[in-house]
Amino acid sequence: MPGLLLRVRTKMSLFAHRRTLDLLEGGYASVHHGRSHDFDDLRAYVPGDEVRDIDWKATARHGEPLVKRYIASRRRHLVLVVDTGRNMAATAAGGETKKDIAVMAAGALGYIAAQHGDVVSLVAGDESGTRAYPAGSTDAHLEMLLRRVDERVSLEAPRSDLHGVLSWVARGVRRRSMLLVVADDVVVDEVLEKLLRRLRAQHEILWLTVGDADLMSRAGHARDLYDVQEASGLPAYLRENGALRVAFDASSERRVGDAERQLQALGISSQRLTAQSQVVPGLSALIEKHRRARR
Repeated sequence: MPGLLLRVRTKMSLFAHRRTLDLLEGGYASVHHGRSHDFDDLRAYVPGDEVRDIDWKATARHGEPLVKRYIASRRRHLVLVVDTGRNMAATAAGGETKKDIAVMAAGALGYIAAQHGDVVSLVAGDESGTRAYPAGSTDAHLEMLLRRVDERVSLEAPRSDLHGVLSWVARGVRRRSMLLVVADDVVVDEVLEKLLRRLRAQHEILWLTVGDADLMSRAGHARDLYDVQEASGLPAYLRENGALRVAFDASSERRVGDAERQLQALGISSQRLTAQSQVVPGLSALIEKHRRARR
């Protein structure tokens, strides 16, 4: 069976231009403070890099700005916080399973973090409970983390419990870390808001939402849909109803916008993804939002 990390790396190359990958890598490096004086190698300059890191001699030789990369003076900690309830086995708006998008996103940022010498751990859970997996930085370790996500998410898995997973993180992750939360569309209620305020004081938070599938039929004959979270069906005749479609679109737009504004008000940068092809540019945009918010 092909490795999940290999799939992630292959798709990163297929779905994203080299420039976009450089932007993501440069953005990730720029959100961390401090470095050693041990030179590692050179890479293309991307917005957000320090001007002082430009190697002017190498730039003159190659005809484009190149910056020096340094070996990290201390390892930082990236925690992948993934909702593994059965709703993540559902279909996303782009037609792929939410699980595949979640694995791609977690794997992409985890791989880049490890390339920078940082360690990566996983906290995953659902209604049956939350489990933490230790930190590491090897390819084998990242493969293990991605497989845990892949194995836990299925149509037979318990319901999601994001509140429970985040509560575990608030209690169990003591070291200040960067959290990448990968979850379904969420409503930020009073309980979640209080929990996020606590987490925001403890850690830096990046939030990725894997968008729900479009429940309404836009053209042609609709078929019945099944809600994996509530274990209920949505008949085709309802999906074809024009008035319901208008109400659904307005409600979805309002819900997504409200969640983004609430997270922003809490100081949490967020991005919504609907397909694996959006993962690299989406992560890059997310990190850039986070970097700007810290200024």
